[in-house]
Amino acid sequence: MSAADDAFHGKGPPLSLPELRDKVGETFISDWVVMDQARIDAFADVSDDHQFLHVDPERAAETPFGTTIAHGFLTLSMLSRLAYSCHPAVAGVTMSVNYGFDRLRFLAPVPSGSRLRARFTLAELEERRPGEVTFHWDVEMQVDGAPKPVLAARWITRRYIGASA
Repeated sequence: MSAADDAFHGKGPPLSLPELRDKVGETFISDWVVMDQARIDAFADVSDDHQFLHVDPERAAETPFGTTIAHGFLTLSMLSRLAYSCHPAVAGVTMSVNYGFDRLRFLAPVPSGSRLRARFTLAELEERRPGEVTFHWDVEMQVDGAPKPVLAARWITRRYIGASA
């Protein structure tokens, strides 16, 4: 299994569906990731969002933020990376997909150079069909040393187990 497959499958020994149900209510905390200017600039290039607040340190220094800040959608996109570092592995998973959000709020800026992590609380787990498991995660993302979360969301992901994918 490659490192990418390890990340795809989650962290730790793979858990069965009954073991996963026992994890409802549990919180998983990700590794820290640095939101540096190179990452912000790369996202600006792929999203065609070159607003000065994200890519021009001199102009951004004159704003109330005092520095460039990450795009909200870049911050959001980091959920997958952060989840890979802490979500439990699922036994027999063949595919994992984003299903969407019940709510999403950007609560504070993410300054360039800051460290970012997330807390994922497994709020609900449902098996709508055999082999199709939907996870509802309450997520709070934080910047190291910041007084409040930068993002709060109810994120829904779906895992397919066995041959049902």
